Amino acid sequence: MNRRNPDDAEVLHLLLDCVPSPIGTIMIAADYEGNLRTALFTDNDQFIRRQLRHHYGKTGFALEPAKNPSGLSSAISSYFAGQLDAIDTIAVQTGGTPFQRRVWKALRDIPWGATTSYGELAARIGYPAAVRAVGAANGANPVVVVVPCHRVIGANGSLTGYGGGIERKRWLLNHERSPTLF
Repeated sequence: MNRRNPDDAEVLHLLLDCVPSPIGTIMIAADYEGNLRTALFTDNDQFIRRQLRHHYGKTGFALEPAKNPSGLSSAISSYFAGQLDAIDTIAVQTGGTPFQRRVWKALRDIPWGATTSYGELAARIGYPAAVRAVGAANGANPVVVVVPCHRVIGANGSLTGYGGGIERKRWLLNHERSPTLF
């Protein structure tokens, strides 16, 4: 249950934590019910605030620091330590359009160690002609690693854009193909 003050009944209260990883800090925001709302490669809370404004409006959320909200930080750390399935059951709830959420849901169906193309993903969600729209939704994904947009590659097998950078995408794909304990 979200802790809400009667004076701010429309404000979504989120817990903010930083998760160190071998490829940079991931800042997460989660609600009191344990839903991951955003996870991005950054250590700058202003960057997270800008992302959240896109989904919840300028005054639609409040952030407070927390350690390991609902065990989410530990689950993400376990993924980086080689336990890939640690993130499979993390509950994710995001803003975004219905189309974006459909793409993000389909991303979670791509098994770790596998990749798909934008065209294959578009066909999978029933919009085979919407390759560019799928690419745009993939690029707008507010939950890195857990919603694995890094598993989408170009039709020719090339690594294409990734908000966290191509080197992180390469690292994540290699990690999922042969996890190593850190």
